[in-house]
Amino acid sequence: MRIQRSALSLNVDDVSASAAFLERHFGFQRAMSADGFVSLSRPDAGFNVIYLRTGLATLKPEYLKTRKADGLLVVFEVDSIDSEYERLRGEGVPILTPLETEEWGERFFQVVDPNGVIIQLVQWVRGPSGPTAS
Repeated sequence: MRIQRSALSLNVDDVSASAAFLERHFGFQRAMSADGFVSLSRPDAGFNVIYLRTGLATLKPEYLKTRKADGLLVVFEVDSIDSEYERLRGEGVPILTPLETEEWGERFFQVVDPNGVIIQLVQWVRGPSGPTAS
């Protein structure tokens, strides 16, 4: 098997609001859109983020039509977590979890989009055996 592309598809009530959030605050661009559907990309993300409107008639399997994106994290590893934290705070993005560092070296914070989708930014400040090289 050879994977051509990757995408993460999330069901939300307001597709436009979540798409605009990724465009404005994370530099994604619309690759495709239609009624109830937006696909966003950025060259360095490694996958597209797709938003589907909850209840969309074409959504399969059928039981997913009423389900919403919840209980998951969309995670982006970045190279300057502190400056990203300050930038997003300055832009008024709702911070769900403030900046913190786990004992295993993961420095992260979480924001939430208008539909409740949690986006986590991460930077590894040290690996299991000590500090990482910068």
